[in-house]
Amino acid sequence: MIDWDDVRYFLAVARGGSVRAAAGNLGVNHSTVLRRIAQLEEHLGAQMFERLPSGYRLTAAGEEVVELASQMEASSHQLETRVFGRDQSVRGLLRVTLPPPLTAYLLMPDFADFVRLHPDIEMEILSSGELANLTNREADVAIRVVYDREALPLNLHGLKGPETFGGFYLSGARLAEWRAGSPEPRWITVSGHGVPDWAREAEARIKNVPFRTTDFDAQLAAVRQGIGITILPCFVGDADPLLERVPDTDLHLYGSVWLLTQGETRKTKRVRLFTEFVSRRLAAYAALLSGQSIERD
Repeated sequence: MIDWDDVRYFLAVARGGSVRAAAGNLGVNHSTVLRRIAQLEEHLGAQMFERLPSGYRLTAAGEEVVELASQMEASSHQLETRVFGRDQSVRGLLRVTLPPPLTAYLLMPDFADFVRLHPDIEMEILSSGELANLTNREADVAIRVVYDREALPLNLHGLKGPETFGGFYLSGARLAEWRAGSPEPRWITVSGHGVPDWAREAEARIKNVPFRTTDFDAQLAAVRQGIGITILPCFVGDADPLLERVPDTDLHLYGSVWLLTQGETRKTKRVRLFTEFVSRRLAAYAALLSGQSIERD
């Protein structure tokens, strides 16, 4: 019989286009990938790839195999998920994916409380803006801010949390300088995003050239340093003693926080405990998330 691990390595090369990419994605060395591909080719009696200077390209045989291999992968994930769903122990691995701001500036203290309550649960926090595939078990729970529930896959089960708003912020010191007649602050943006349309149409229009950053932490550091105005979730901006909301500007609805799970996975006890726990904590943060936790002049 074909070794499923050989097929898994084959799919990684087919999708990554090179042995190096496959090795990186699988967390193994280059020679292991080569050995697995050679084993599969020997077993099937056919060459799966053309070795080109630009990378690995599927042969005609490889094209046929990749379709069947993808079906094997889907069946494997389905089998694993069904078995996982019947696991009612309060121990084992729990993978949670969520955006970095929610991790670092809101929920990490709650995660700490959860692991203290359940010391046998091994938590893995995937703090990323990338969307994990819950069906393929890339994560067990996804915490996402979703504007339109209809945009979510129908196979996901969701617990809806509070609405989340964002606003315009700058440092208190820079606001005082601006009021005293200093030049307009710059826009601070995250590379690749720019200034959103709703911000361009607001009363806080800024005409200066932008100041671009690479990620959320850099964006926050820049506004704290007084470089200019930026757009932040209220749960970050309102909680920061160095920042002020820009006067006479409105808040913007990002969407609602959703706790998302899939199929049989959501039936496991550790997933249910986690989603119920975090749902309660999020409800307590409703005022902070909506920008109503404190008053600003």
